[in-house]
Amino acid sequence: MASEKILQSKQQYVDELAAKLEKAAGGVIVDYRGITVAEDTALRKQLREAGVEYFVVKNTLLKRAAEKAGITGIDEHLEGTTAIAVHEDDIIAAPKILFKQVEASGGKFSIKVGFIGKEAIAPAVVEEYAKLPNKETLVSKLLFMLQSPMQRLAIAASEIAKKKESEEVA
Repeated sequence: MASEKILQSKQQYVDELAAKLEKAAGGVIVDYRGITVAEDTALRKQLREAGVEYFVVKNTLLKRAAEKAGITGIDEHLEGTTAIAVHEDDIIAAPKILFKQVEASGGKFSIKVGFIGKEAIAPAVVEEYAKLPNKETLVSKLLFMLQSPMQRLAIAASEIAKKKESEEVA
């Protein structure tokens, strides 16, 4: 049986992990088996630069932390080697980077499951999120779409004014 000190440290780790999961907007759980140290180092660097927390975790500890955080539907995916990537604000950053790694590895590195808020999402849904444009691109598209009707109104008003001027001159 494990000593009391080890049990306390594991419980503290589960509590800290549960707090991270509660604060996260979303996350992705992956099977990192089959990637080289160099690939893992490059992946960690990309994730760190994007503000994504990425770390290897024991399945039993992740299961307990997820239960404590209220995240459902990930238990059946917690087998084998497991790493998790979470971001507090952006639900697209981690899927985008990790899906590139899946494609580059030829299937060795794989996505087990993702989650948004408290709900699990299938790997296919994680892939859909990975293919979405980043936040800045989406915001710029939204601003363009909001600006477009105003531009059309300005053009129409300008044309009406020109037409009235030409009628007055004639």
